[in-house]
Amino acid sequence: MLIKKNHLAIILIFILIGYQSCDIQKKSKPLPTPSQYDLNKPEVFSLPDGLKEISGIAYYPKDSSVFAIIDEEGIFFKIYLNGSGTIKNWKFEKGRDFEDVVMHDSIFYVLVSNGDIETLKFKGDSIIKNKSDLAGAGKKTNEFESLYYDDSLGLVLICKECEDDKKKVVTAWGYTPDSLSYNPGLFSLDVAQIAEKRGDKKLHFKPSAAAINPVSNELYIVSSINKLLVIADREGNVKEIYPLDPKIFKQPEGITFTPSGDLLISNEAAESGNANILIFKAKKKG
Repeated sequence: MLIKKNHLAIILIFILIGYQSCDIQKKSKPLPTPSQYDLNKPEVFSLPDGLKEISGIAYYPKDSSVFAIIDEEGIFFKIYLNGSGTIKNWKFEKGRDFEDVVMHDSIFYVLVSNGDIETLKFKGDSIIKNKSDLAGAGKKTNEFESLYYDDSLGLVLICKECEDDKKKVVTAWGYTPDSLSYNPGLFSLDVAQIAEKRGDKKLHFKPSAAAINPVSNELYIVSSINKLLVIADREGNVKEIYPLDPKIFKQPEGITFTPSGDLLISNEAAESGNANILIFKAKKKG
């Protein structure tokens, strides 16, 4: 009888090991990813401690570098991804809640969370700066983290949480640098479309960065809070969504593309480790 009990115990152990093995395999199964990129296998460019709160990035094709800003400090960084130089930085402003940066026509546009936009332009080694305040920014609880350039729409801000959206839509605002004016009704993303594709009826979508893919002409939107990548057309119609692995995407706050379509996403350091820039090479067709 003792032998039979021992055999039974051994069988139960093997069954438990089998279940655990299956569970591990399920946990380690790669998440779905777009056809153009493998979001599960990035090249990781680790960043120093001074960039632990990196919040926005813009690719600079002239020398394969990235310009970046950080939360709450008006410091502008230049990062050489090819390792050809040390990181440079310039102080341009006192502490504000800086969220994103875009380069267009040699001018850098820096987004503040309340919708204000600051412009930076290099003159030699110095920076010429200007400010554009969003009228009535303090009257409503509007928060922005995403700014990008669309060659047909111009500069576009996307709400992270805007009072008039009431969580049902996410509104895009246009910005015209020449007149320093804002257009709050550019287009809207239907949160129900995103929720349906994700299978989450209570989804509160909060974008943290956005950019136009120069190859596919699609709008890519990253949400750090929701751990999602949303791909839409330029009018905001949602086409695809992809969950982001939190082990890879600790706190994704910035997104940009190279002219050839390589995807770059920056992560804040979050609770541990270093901040980084993840590089996803565009897959070649065929």
